[in-house]
Amino acid sequence: MQQGFTKEQEYIKAKKRVKEIKGFYIHFSLYVLIMPIIITVNLLFSPGFHWFWFSLLGWGVGVFFHWMAVFGFRKIGFGKDWEEKKIKELMEEQSKKNRNHGQ
Repeated sequence: MQQGFTKEQEYIKAKKRVKEIKGFYIHFSLYVLIMPIIITVNLLFSPGFHWFWFSLLGWGVGVFFHWMAVFGFRKIGFGKDWEEKKIKELMEEQSKKNRNHGQ
């Protein structure tokens, strides 16, 4: 039997979620602020080779996966709620198997 969350547990869960979201926003803000600097340095000091693309794409992929971890997987069904539901489902299946083997 699963009992509801206490107010303290809900607060801790919400605080953790806010920390995750804040971490993403900081990561994204740094990307947006620093990439123009990297591009400018590249174009000023070595305009013949546009190496900034490596930083832009590499770091951009990192930002994308960070976004997926914080927001994306939740939208497609792989968030914490999905994990909890799946754990409960698997525990119920195991419980049914145990009852059937006991007969």
